[in-house]
Amino acid sequence: MKKLTIVPIAVAFLLGVSACSGTAQADTQAGDDATYNFDMSVTTSETSTWFKGAEKFAELVAEESDGRINISVFANDSLSAGDAIAGIEQVMNGDKALSYNSAIQLSGIDDRFSAIAAPFTFSNYEEVDSVLESPEAQDAYAGLAEEHGVKMLGFGENGMRQISNNTHEIDGPEDLKGLKVRVAGSKLFMDMYQTLGADPLVMSFSELFTSLQTGTVDGQENAVDLFYANGLVEVQDYLTIMNYVYDPLLLMMNQEMFDSMSDADQQIMLDAAAEANAYQIAMIRELEQEQLKDIKDQMQVKELSAAEIAEFREALEPVYEEWIPTWTPELYEVIQPK
Repeated sequence: MKKLTIVPIAVAFLLGVSACSGTAQADTQAGDDATYNFDMSVTTSETSTWFKGAEKFAELVAEESDGRINISVFANDSLSAGDAIAGIEQVMNGDKALSYNSAIQLSGIDDRFSAIAAPFTFSNYEEVDSVLESPEAQDAYAGLAEEHGVKMLGFGENGMRQISNNTHEIDGPEDLKGLKVRVAGSKLFMDMYQTLGADPLVMSFSELFTSLQTGTVDGQENAVDLFYANGLVEVQDYLTIMNYVYDPLLLMMNQEMFDSMSDADQQIMLDAAAEANAYQIAMIRELEQEQLKDIKDQMQVKELSAAEIAEFREALEPVYEEWIPTWTPELYEVIQPK
């Protein structure tokens, strides 16, 4: 896999492709003058950095291909009726060409994708960058994607995940006991929150705001950008900053469709992905700091100390013991900061 050097991590956006007027075939490569119409979808809304990164990707591809490769970007997983897993399967099956999904979403297809989301693996973005810029991590995740018929074009970023709720401040593991928390649709997250004594529930992200508003759930966990951009600050009282999970994005394309493009067009896709992912990562990190300032004016924010984080890590020891064999020791080692 080509190493992305423009930025740390980077996967940027969900794209769906139909070559010319039909589906691209992998047995022959198209010429350098072939035209394409791609559908590109992201899980999040049009205000999110995911969507804005996707738009940037579309602009770059159109510019570099002189308009031969056209990408239409769709928000809220609208191409799969709001179902992120179904959207991923569309890419794997060749029903659309590309997608922009988080590693945690992908773990709904294959548990190994969640290795990068092992709790408390990273304490800051410098550690994240040192791992996801490495050829070892890029090759490992490209290999996982290839097993499912997908070409990974690079890493983007959802960010460090935090916890919010309407009940009380969270200082330690005991404060999660009995809380109804909406979690990502991943077995890893169910196991983590059950181990901590919470009552985890999986639901579509599109249902989350109303569920928090009505009290169907007490809290949720997600990156600051999604929390802020989707207005969850309006329906939550307490936010705990703990950086307990890092969640990258993967920019993926159906492997057969990618292989059917000319070498020159493949390079256009790779180069545009690298630049757009760099753009998206820089944007989300800058926004996170601005968003946190505003959030602190609207709700109670607690930043956990190193000692408090150590308590959570210790409480989650059973999760590491259960999951490392699933991730494989080799993959788990690759994603550890050096």
